[in-house]
Amino acid sequence: MHFPATAQNREAIWKVLAPLVAAAPGPILEVASGSGEHLAFFHQQSPEIVWQGSDPDPEHRASILAYNPSLAEPLDLDVCTWNTNRKWGGVLAINLLHISPLEATVGLLRGAAHHLHPQGWLYLYGAYLRKDRPNAPSNLSFDQGLRAQNPAWGVRWLEQVTAEAEIHCLHLDSVIDMPANNFSLIFRPLAP
Repeated sequence: MHFPATAQNREAIWKVLAPLVAAAPGPILEVASGSGEHLAFFHQQSPEIVWQGSDPDPEHRASILAYNPSLAEPLDLDVCTWNTNRKWGGVLAINLLHISPLEATVGLLRGAAHHLHPQGWLYLYGAYLRKDRPNAPSNLSFDQGLRAQNPAWGVRWLEQVTAEAEIHCLHLDSVIDMPANNFSLIFRPLAP
């Protein structure tokens, strides 16, 4: 499988991810790895890190494995149920929240909070709407197009995601503006 957006955003994402990866206190899980192209690029940048891909779709898992034959077999992971007991140094999800129902956002945050190492991090990348500043017309149009395809989809409000994260004891550490009106969000577990 090939997703053209990967080549367009992977360098910008890696600039944000690189210091997180270098300091990760354990293996890194990518949820909803899709084609596996991002995972292959990140592994190429930091081959000493233990990377783990995942996706609930068997076709995606086959593609992930094809791009990443030297990594562990991708997990059949649905973020709504999190059938893994491992602690992760980092969890990342790229362009997931807007093409999934809100239950997936809740499940991702709940599962990450439960499965992250205490010094770990959750990295989310994608388009978000914000109440604290004007939203890009492209993000508003993108939201409308997604909702027309599937009423459960849509660009999530940053404030809604942050509030849900706080329910699950994750605090928003950073919001970083990215190209094409996207954002990188970095969450960390709250100290017990």
